[in-house]
Amino acid sequence: MSWLESPAHTRWLESETDRLLDFGRRAAVPGGAFARQDDAGAPLDGPWELWITCRMTHVYAIGHLLGRPGSAALVDHGLAAIRDVFADRTNGGWYSDVARDGTPLVTTKAAYPHAFVVLAAASATAAGRPGARELLDAALAVQEQRFWDEAAGMVVEEWDAAWGVLDGYRGVNANMHTVEAYLAAADVTGDRVWLDRAARIVGRVLDLARGNAWRLPEHFDATWTPQLEYNADAPAHPFRPYGATIGHWFEWARLALHVRAALEARDGTAPAGLLEDATGLFDAGVAEGWDVDGAPGFVYTVDWSGRPVVRERMHWVVAEATAAAAALHAVTGDARFDAWYTTWWEYVGAHHLDRVGGSWWHELGTDNAVSRTVWGDKADLYHAAQATLIPRLPLTPVLVPALAAGLLR
Repeated sequence: MSWLESPAHTRWLESETDRLLDFGRRAAVPGGAFARQDDAGAPLDGPWELWITCRMTHVYAIGHLLGRPGSAALVDHGLAAIRDVFADRTNGGWYSDVARDGTPLVTTKAAYPHAFVVLAAASATAAGRPGARELLDAALAVQEQRFWDEAAGMVVEEWDAAWGVLDGYRGVNANMHTVEAYLAAADVTGDRVWLDRAARIVGRVLDLARGNAWRLPEHFDATWTPQLEYNADAPAHPFRPYGATIGHWFEWARLALHVRAALEARDGTAPAGLLEDATGLFDAGVAEGWDVDGAPGFVYTVDWSGRPVVRERMHWVVAEATAAAAALHAVTGDARFDAWYTTWWEYVGAHHLDRVGGSWWHELGTDNAVSRTVWGDKADLYHAAQATLIPRLPLTPVLVPALAAGLLR
């Protein structure tokens, strides 16, 4: 039986979307932003984090377009927080971490959270929320002026508060989420430049992966020379771990297919290698990440020979694996992608779903019991919620614009 073609499974995906949306509502703290949540969904103390607020704003734009009452207010809450809590009114752009009293705790301006500002604003624009398009225009202006590196065909990583000093680090993770944001911006604004830039980033990253046995280097210096030993002393870093990150192989595979579909829709053609490279990344993620250490689940990272480094099972990795399998099945019809999709959702159902407190356990140990070495809480809904939607949507437009166009099945 094909789960990807099953109306019953589609109904379950919809019910899981609703379960996640219900869990996340309490993260919106009045007068503030979106907080991390504890196991039962209560908002946690601690600084406001821009990436979490943006991702939750994006998720509730999904909820609004799904017709879930109360979601619009949560989108508006997120937009207000981006404007009022995180904005640097002196220098422009947004602070990534702000104390509850409004004091910026990190004054640098980083590409990773700025990509999510674009995504949140694009999603809120597609959902028709007031002020969203103005925020999107402002966020894209920052991308144009500060982050896009035309010569490299990539985005740079991090500036100081006044945009005067550019850090020498370059990273693939921020570029990955920038691709997602640019695709959404292209669909919402109709401006082709964002699709073309997304395609350039994807092309360069696929070249890097293909040239390194699909073990994608994550960390680079200012000349885009790989720094393969970066964070060797901090291998479990949540955003810049040492080695190659299995979950990103699946994300890049899916993003390559979104770019391919968008180019085909606009031009009638796309680079021939995008599907082949997406399949290569997917297959490598299966071979080196899944069930490689005596228990089911994806390891977090591997070294440059493919040996596991951090073995904890992160919820976002399996979420992205199911999404990549769905995308590849949509393009190829190959039953093996449906089989992997089913296998991984079965694993999620057996281990990651918290059926008591709600949402998903963000991290499991090698025994698939709850672990808290990297993620000690339930940070946000983004990966899990998208995993429930991608199998029900076309590859282009991307998620929220597709919902706005009425393309959900």
